[in-house]
Amino acid sequence: MQSQRFLAAGILIAALIVLTNVLTSAQESSGGGASTGGSHAAVHDAQNRPITAGGFVDSGPIIFQNVSQQAGLTAWRHVMGTPQKQFIIETNGSGVGLIDYDNDGWLDIYLVNGSTYDAEQGKTTPPHAALFHNNHDGTFTNVAEKAGVTNDRWGFGVAIGDFDNDGWPDIYVSNFGKNRLYRNNRDGTFTDVAEKSGVTLGNWSTGATFGDYDGDGHLDLFVPGYVHYDFSNPPIPHSKAVNYSLCQFRGVSVMCGPRGLLGEQDHLFHNNGDGTFTDVSQKAGVSDPNRYYGFTGVFADLNNDGKVDLVVADDSTPNYLYLNKGNGTFEDDSYASGFALNQEGRETATMGIALGDYENNGLLDILTTDFSDDYKVLYHNDGDANFSDVSYHMGIAQEGIPFLGWGVGFIDYDNDGWKDILMVNGHVYPAVDRYDWGSTFAERPLLFHNMQGKHFDYVPPVKGSGLAVVVPGRGAAFGDLFNDGKIDVVINVIDDHPVLLRNVSKDGNHWVELKLVGGPKSPRDALGATVYLTANGMRQRDDVLSGGSYMSSNDQRVHFGLRQAVKVEEVEIHWPSGAKEKLRLPAVDRIFTIEEGKGITGVLCTQCKPKSIMKKGR
Repeated sequence: MQSQRFLAAGILIAALIVLTNVLTSAQESSGGGASTGGSHAAVHDAQNRPITAGGFVDSGPIIFQNVSQQAGLTAWRHVMGTPQKQFIIETNGSGVGLIDYDNDGWLDIYLVNGSTYDAEQGKTTPPHAALFHNNHDGTFTNVAEKAGVTNDRWGFGVAIGDFDNDGWPDIYVSNFGKNRLYRNNRDGTFTDVAEKSGVTLGNWSTGATFGDYDGDGHLDLFVPGYVHYDFSNPPIPHSKAVNYSLCQFRGVSVMCGPRGLLGEQDHLFHNNGDGTFTDVSQKAGVSDPNRYYGFTGVFADLNNDGKVDLVVADDSTPNYLYLNKGNGTFEDDSYASGFALNQEGRETATMGIALGDYENNGLLDILTTDFSDDYKVLYHNDGDANFSDVSYHMGIAQEGIPFLGWGVGFIDYDNDGWKDILMVNGHVYPAVDRYDWGSTFAERPLLFHNMQGKHFDYVPPVKGSGLAVVVPGRGAAFGDLFNDGKIDVVINVIDDHPVLLRNVSKDGNHWVELKLVGGPKSPRDALGATVYLTANGMRQRDDVLSGGSYMSSNDQRVHFGLRQAVKVEEVEIHWPSGAKEKLRLPAVDRIFTIEEGKGITGVLCTQCKPKSIMKKGR
């Protein structure tokens, strides 16, 4: 009874916080909007350009190159609503999934597409999603129609996971309307089994994540909900959907939301092991009774107890952090952990989320992106899943304030053994281009170099390089698309073609990547596994995760930069089954396949002479 009273009190407090924020939006409006830190002074570069589309330097190290056109990606275009962005459903863009769908050892690219009011009403053909097959030569071919994964619904997020443990990755696409679960047919095609599996939902779903929360060896599925949206009653002032008379940003009329709009609840689906799922959201304690505006969820082990926990990035409402209790339920530790709010005690308009051990101390830290006029938040893991906001202390806060952030990743771009940070940006209000607010609708990425866990140094964009690409970015996925040991970036750009930033860093450092294959008691794709690698007297950590960034899904091979080391002292794998395994790697600059209990079963080396690949195990 006492715990129920505490729960009721907590819900009441949370509701009061949301109500207070609706009434006192930092966007100086009498209506809804997104949470910001207030109106900051405009920042311009030496040419008087807003810093979000400027600040370029003439020389410096070239880290990324825009190879979108050479790669064959520019023929496809993302579409979401109209350019005016009158409604919130037109503004949020879509995600990217990196998936080796044909098991040839090379990452392919799945790009979610949006839609339009006309397409939803059957007046025009809906935009198609893209599945770009990797041709192994730096180019990609769109095979979405042949593969049967065009979606043809108003798409938002994508999560990759082998839900049926057949050794072939499947695709979950979250939509406005019914979601899709594309089962891999193992012949280059997919079948939508969402209806049969019971995971279609409805209304507005966002960034899903796969993970085995109950340790039964089958991947479960968590799907956040965003705003409850009604096409026949769109959120405009004085309408039934909006309880206020103005929707403004800095005194200018803009689309309404998310504050003041009814939210969608979150859903956890338990995998029954027979191709079907059961909604256990309420039983597990992750149903989101507050109806926060969920964007991106990730299963990951935050307190190192061998069980995956759950974090959810929520827009303009407190973030969720759920600790896995090991009995099929979760404990809502959002406020106690320090993750619900930033250091100012304020919720942020959290879009994207990245998890990684930036200090190399064996603990997963969390980085979130949010709205313009606010700093992006780096949560340091203090141990036992307690977090501190260290954004200013670590040097990432000030540069990001004018930017509106979406996709984000911890990536060791120079293979020095320390995880760096890349953020993808772009505004939601086209009106920002008409006013001197220091922001632009199209924005450039932000890169921060990790100075051995003590500080992050801002890396300025060199003219003509990938960091100088100015686009309205949204979803982003990070992975080694060219199998050269360097982490690349794929950006889903709202209302435009995607951008592929190839990592061309001249660092000369060594690396290894590991593709894990789970045993009989683990998920086949080893989602939830944690890997520790020791080299250079340093112990690094990387995790096999599904979902994250902004409604996207990254390369599920773990990656380790080794600096100049040509030897790896030890690899220690904590499998989802609970088994722990130590092994040695015979070489570096290779991608090893490791099967639980069987050791190394395959190796891919694209730079060896002659090129060699061992047959993959299982």
